[in-house]
Amino acid sequence: GGRMEILEEKEEEEQREEEAKALENSDKLWDFEMKEQVCVPHDVPDFDWSCIDTSQLPSSYKTNSLKEKKLLHMADHFLQQYTHLCPDRKPLFLHPVNECGVEKFVSTTVRPTLLPYTELYHWDGCASFVSDFLTMEPLESPVTPPSSLYSPTTILKYRRGNCFDFSVLLCSMLIGAGYDAYCVQGYATRKLCTLDETLELCPLLRKPPEVPKEEMKKSSNKYRVKPPPDPQSKFELQQCAKRKAETEAAQKNKEREEKVMEVEKLEHDPLHGLRVHAWVLVLSGKREVPETFFIDPFTGKSHSIVDECFLGIESVWNHRNYWVNMQDCWNGCKDLIFDLGDAVHWEIMLSGSNKPLQLLPDAEEEKELPERDMDDVVSDPNDGSCAEKENMSLDMPPSWVAPIQVSPREFETHCSQGRKVILYKKAKLEKWAPYLNGNGLVKRLTVYADLDCTEVMEVREWFKNREDMLDMRKVNKQTQLTTESFHPGHLLGLKAHTYRSMEPVTERTMEFYDKARVDGLQKRVENVNGMKEYFMGRDDFLHVRHMEFGKRGKKIHLAGTRADIDSGPIVQIKECFHRNLEKPADEDVAECIFLITEEAIHLTYHLKDKCITASKKDFFKAAEWDRKGKEIVMTPEMCITYQAGCSEKDKKLLHLYKLLQELTEEKKQLKRQARRSEAEVLNILKIRENEETAVKLLVSVYNTQRNEKRRQQYQAMENTMEDELLGQKEQDLDYLVPFFVKIGHREKITKGLALCIRDECLTDFKHRLIDKANTIQARFEKAVEELQKKDQWFQENQNQLSTEEEDDFLARYSETLFHIHILALRLNREKQMALQKYLALEEKLCRDPRLAEHLGHA
Repeated sequence: GGRMEILEEKEEEEQREEEAKALENSDKLWDFEMKEQVCVPHDVPDFDWSCIDTSQLPSSYKTNSLKEKKLLHMADHFLQQYTHLCPDRKPLFLHPVNECGVEKFVSTTVRPTLLPYTELYHWDGCASFVSDFLTMEPLESPVTPPSSLYSPTTILKYRRGNCFDFSVLLCSMLIGAGYDAYCVQGYATRKLCTLDETLELCPLLRKPPEVPKEEMKKSSNKYRVKPPPDPQSKFELQQCAKRKAETEAAQKNKEREEKVMEVEKLEHDPLHGLRVHAWVLVLSGKREVPETFFIDPFTGKSHSIVDECFLGIESVWNHRNYWVNMQDCWNGCKDLIFDLGDAVHWEIMLSGSNKPLQLLPDAEEEKELPERDMDDVVSDPNDGSCAEKENMSLDMPPSWVAPIQVSPREFETHCSQGRKVILYKKAKLEKWAPYLNGNGLVKRLTVYADLDCTEVMEVREWFKNREDMLDMRKVNKQTQLTTESFHPGHLLGLKAHTYRSMEPVTERTMEFYDKARVDGLQKRVENVNGMKEYFMGRDDFLHVRHMEFGKRGKKIHLAGTRADIDSGPIVQIKECFHRNLEKPADEDVAECIFLITEEAIHLTYHLKDKCITASKKDFFKAAEWDRKGKEIVMTPEMCITYQAGCSEKDKKLLHLYKLLQELTEEKKQLKRQARRSEAEVLNILKIRENEETAVKLLVSVYNTQRNEKRRQQYQAMENTMEDELLGQKEQDLDYLVPFFVKIGHREKITKGLALCIRDECLTDFKHRLIDKANTIQARFEKAVEELQKKDQWFQENQNQLSTEEEDDFLARYSETLFHIHILALRLNREKQMALQKYLALEEKLCRDPRLAEHLGHA
């Protein structure tokens, strides 16, 4: 007996110690939660939701219909059963209160909506809009769902909300766009719940996956020529490899240090696995979605269902039903099966839903399941009463939320307050609404060299609606190299401009849209010593022109540019041509070099078939002139010719002389073209300087809110059209205008004039009735006469007609009889209605306000 008492006392002491430890752990957890609430990692401005105005909200926000009340009762019953069967799990998020303090079932808060914007027809556009348009607010407690869930209309109005508000709005837009989307209540990591992307690589910096190149198969040739020995020094190669290895080692050490810093930053989270989060699930099938995936509403990014950031799921819901996850989440969401028709893995609330079953490839028995209510799939017929199953087959009531609307101005603003800043790993991304910045800046990415974001390496800026068509500007802060990209439509066809300074005669590269230029110029590379131009699609097959300049010092004035520009002498001009198949290879020039200072010209032709060398011609001291202006006779020493594949030397100099004349004239043209190229570069620099000094933004003619001039023109045109239509309408309706014109539009009408107008109007109307009747009578008589002629012709030629001709005649005869019958009916009707129309007009004239005063007793 004494031993039993001692054991019992020990067990009681151990139990008290465990309870004390549990209490201490719960106190620590509560303290951490309180600290978490205060230390929000984002600069979220304070907002008091209790002060919002709910007086103008519809009645559906403030009351529940009978069907909604019944649904809430079913939800309470469902929650009781769930709590009884799963006592270890947390309560479900079923019917939080809305902004009016009224309990609403979560599925009825989803309002499927398709907004009239092309960008919102796809999931990535919807996700990006929600993440940018709303401001993130953390949950009151990171480990419990919120006690309230406001309508998407209220969330859009105040442009802020928590993860549940984000998810409901995004889910409503995705369902409206045709996706099979669901809101998810579950658990996620701290960086996902707190929108901490400081350790994530910016999406704009991610390199596209490299496509592996197929290795060339080396053909083994027994008699191949041995390659020449490599003349490069092996010692230099060793030193280069050594320096490369040292650089790689230093880079690896730097990356290792950064990883250590990241690990230190990612300290252990005491709430790991307990942090509540809401996101969106998109199932495969609809809208050609190949694979099921998640969408984080805070970032708008898609995630795989096996992503380690998602640690578990409690429930999912859409506008039709509510499902509870019955699978174990010990391994996060990696092993979960998202077949919501599977009663083993998902418990459905309303069994009357028409949710289609998803067939799994490894479940052959499910392919034979007939289409039936979810009640037959989820519930066991032996585990409940019939009345309970009848209650659970209730259809989901319609959403109580008002239609979701986003005005064009709000959609254009996109970001909350017109600006949004996102911090990534070694990068900062800033977004602005269009037209918010005077220079058209809509996005800026700043890349840093360190994790603390103190040393700037590169800045990228994106622009919209610029009149100069500037699209992006990239500035390398280390090399001071600036690259500007342009949309098609620039004044000078500019496509890209890379430079270190906007001063003339410095290193720069200009790219052009070759199809927008007459000369087919594609790229121009300039440095201090020369200029190189690349062409495409020219009729003369020119593709490269290289101009070399001497020492600059002579200041000349180029037309249309700044005065006193240093321009060095032209030393050499080199042109390269593609092959022209219409000419023989030895007559088709491949390379032409003009040595200006040496007065020499070198021609190299394209390579002929079965030749290893190309034909060449070299001219020296070309086209000299004596003092009297007479041309000196050309001598054989002035030209050296090499003809590939021909041993004979051409001694005739006439064609060489003509060729020399043509080349001399071409040299003059090229020198002028070189100066024009210099002038064009200076002109482009001047235009770009003016464009950056006074930036102009384009406004669509259909955007009447921003285009004030267009709006005034449109308003004036509308007013003019309304006045014209109103005047025309009044003239069309006033049947007495012709008679008032005869008397001169007098303001006051006497009795005599009134009687005169009445008599003239009645007489005119009477003549119209008579003319109409006479016209019908004439048509009737003409039709009868034609019928008699046809009948007479038929009697005379009846014996000569074939069966087909006779049938054709009878058809036309019958049609004529029908026409005569219609004319007779119209004539009789006109005769009967003429008197009634005449009396009706007479009565209308007596009631006319302009004549009633004088015709009332007439």
